[in-house]
Amino acid sequence: MTIALPIENHGCGCDSAIARKGLVSIDAALERIASGVTPLGDVEEVPLAHAAGRVLAYPLKARANTPPFDSAAMDGYALSLSDLPGAGPWRLQIAARVAAGQSSPALPPGTVARIFTGAPLPEAADAVIMQEEVTLERGAICIVRRPHAGENIRRAGEDMQQGAEILSKGALLGPRQIAVAAAGGHGLVPVSRRIRTALLVTGNEVQAPGQSLGNAAIWDINTPVLTACLSIPSVELVAVETATDDPTALVTQVEALAARADLLVTTGGISVGEADFVKPVFERLGGKTLFSGVAMKPGKPVSAGRIDRATWLGLPGNPVSALLTWQLFGTEILRRLGGQTDPRPVRRHVVLADPIRRKPGRCELRPAQICGFDAQGREVVRFDGATHSARVAGLPLCDGVLMLPAETDHLPQGALVEFMPFHCN
Repeated sequence: MTIALPIENHGCGCDSAIARKGLVSIDAALERIASGVTPLGDVEEVPLAHAAGRVLAYPLKARANTPPFDSAAMDGYALSLSDLPGAGPWRLQIAARVAAGQSSPALPPGTVARIFTGAPLPEAADAVIMQEEVTLERGAICIVRRPHAGENIRRAGEDMQQGAEILSKGALLGPRQIAVAAAGGHGLVPVSRRIRTALLVTGNEVQAPGQSLGNAAIWDINTPVLTACLSIPSVELVAVETATDDPTALVTQVEALAARADLLVTTGGISVGEADFVKPVFERLGGKTLFSGVAMKPGKPVSAGRIDRATWLGLPGNPVSALLTWQLFGTEILRRLGGQTDPRPVRRHVVLADPIRRKPGRCELRPAQICGFDAQGREVVRFDGATHSARVAGLPLCDGVLMLPAETDHLPQGALVEFMPFHCN
């Protein structure tokens, strides 16, 4: 079995022969983001009902024991084992009925309480026997099996103890984390403020979808795609603009957007062509580079840095390149700015349905579709014969991308290759 690309690394073995090309590896680019992008640090409180997708700014501690009292784990009868002498069977009178939300009365000796899930346990009771295990006899129950101590009882504080940390700083709040916060008694939670983000799509050729196309014009894919990527709770999208390939106007536009944003995302204009003006504008504005060019395919020109207080991410103009480099680097920048400490989205190995032959030299991100499982229960993927940075028609069928190692020119059918699922932030 051929195994390509250890999952322990962020990237895909694309360090080889990079120095002579002036590119950095995916690993190195992610490391530079990790060291060069710092959390914003500003905090706000939001109602728990509106906290999904936000990043916890401080640890949360349980405000009380959970459960707050000993309670029944299921419907049945609460009893004291001391009332079950000998070998049985036993007959005990029903002295009370306790539902969830009701106070529990005292339990006289030799009696039981009809009790429902979540109801507080009577003080003398030390077990709850399931209702299916008893026989009703004129206001009493007959028991043939002695329950064990603590049976079907939820003890106070067994889930959370008052003052214990229940969520760590930097946790991304999803349904599971919100369940924990609610159980810990938090109606308001402290979260990192939303990341002010500006999007600038460049190119004389792009027209808004739906408009008539003139000569040499194409519909703008990057604006709606990246707007969708940025439409998440942790982001405040302060501007979405397009720009023509006019370097003078571009300086003014980039400077103004950088002044408003924590993160400025641009597309296009970062290669080495005569009409690529974004990178020169970045340098003219005194930008400090984190990296400029990554040994990957597609997306090689992707760049990042800072303009004053704003982080800048320059994505390529081809739409597949823009989407994949956003998935790799944009999501990581948002994680860092928001102070998120949760692990990055999990990658995994999958099995190739067909062999791959390719030109080595750069890590290739090839869109792929999970099409089933092999005889060993491993996911099998199908894919096109090449990666095309401008073809988007097949994206809805793809579940993620294969990360093909830079030095590999051939992988046989059945090889295990690292797979990065498409993800939102």
